[in-house]
Parts: sequence; C-alpha cells; structure tokens
Amino acid sequence: METMDEILEKIKVEYPELFTQVEKVVPFHGFLSSGALIGIHMLNIAKRVLDVKEGERIYVQSETYNCIPDPFQILESATTGNKRLRVHDTGKMAVIVNKQAPPGIASVKGVRIYLDPEKTKDYPKLHAWYMNTKKLRHEEVVPVLLEAGENVYSCEMVDIDVPVKKKKTIKLCQKCNESFIQRNNEVLCDACNDSQTETIQYE
Repeated sequence: METMDEILEKIKVEYPELFTQVEKVVPFHGFLSSGALIGIHMLNIAKRVLDVKEGERIYVQSETYNCIPDPFQILESATTGNKRLRVHDTGKMAVIVNKQAPPGIASVKGVRIYLDPEKTKDYPKLHAWYMNTKKLRHEEVVPVLLEAGENVYSCEMVDIDVPVKKKKTIKLCQKCNESFIQRNNEVLCDACNDSQTETIQYE
C-alpha cells in the first residue's frame, strides 16, 4: 500500500490541475481524506455543468458535515459565514450547487451531485468503504477515487428558490436578556426556547 506522501506525489505528476486544488485543501482539512477528494470532484463537476466562470459566486448546500464542504470553502470561498455554504445533514454524500442569481430572479437552476452506489459497485474497494462494509484507510481509497475519476458520480438539475432578503430585526430575549435576530415574532431566542433547543453531540 502506498503512503499518502507517495499518493500526493503521484497526483502531482499525473493530475497536475487536480494537485493545485489538493495542495490548497490539505492544509485546511488536515490531510487528503477520501471525502475531501470527493468534494473536489463534486466541485469540478458542478462548475462544468453550471458553466461557472472565473470570479462567479456559487452557493452550496452540502448534505453532510463530513469532509465534503471543505473544498468549497477553500477553493470557492463558499462559507457559512458569508451564507454561501449551508449544511443540511441528511447523511448523504451529496451537494447541491447553484450560481448567484441575478437581481429580481425568484428561482435558479442548480445541480445536485452525489456519489452513486450503483456506480461505485464497479470499484469494489471504494464500494466497500462507501457502504461501510469494510474498514479501509484513506491510503487505500484515494487511489481508487483517482482511478474512477468522475465515473462514480451522478447529477440531476434542480430548481432552487432564491430567498428574499428580509430586513434584520434585533430583539432582546425576554428570558436571558441577550440580543438575537428575530425571524418571526418570537420573544425568546432559540437558546431559551426549549422547543428549539438542540443537544450538541460530539463524535
């Protein structure tokens, strides 16, 4: 089995354009995980399908927190802070991507891209990792992903509603007396509203 350093050197030689992306993502993510590489592939597919030009903004909804969002943050500056990245954790290795809508447009076309289990069957080691039927190290999976390229992904066009930007209303919570963004007419912040409080779990 190749070491990750050997795999990175192979990418540098055999996939130079991909390597320029990988070398930016690795310091941010920490290492070249299988999911991070999948995220890079998904980003490249989305940019091609949507014909994203240099400098055009994209918006991303990731269906998992695991690895996949990171390439979009580093390579396209789509972050939760600038509201161009959202995570709706369905537990699926999928993303929905769209370009920024022109002013006054209520709906835009986007593309949903997912790692297709019907296609990963052609790559048994990748499929076993994907379906979690066998524990495999990233050093074993990444070379298969490189070999498979974009052949293991499927995509479909979707309609995306463009949210109307509302005026920001700041209120003081009647319980904790801290300021919060009021979305409707609530008098309590989410943290004080027991019905909306979520338990944070760490893996």
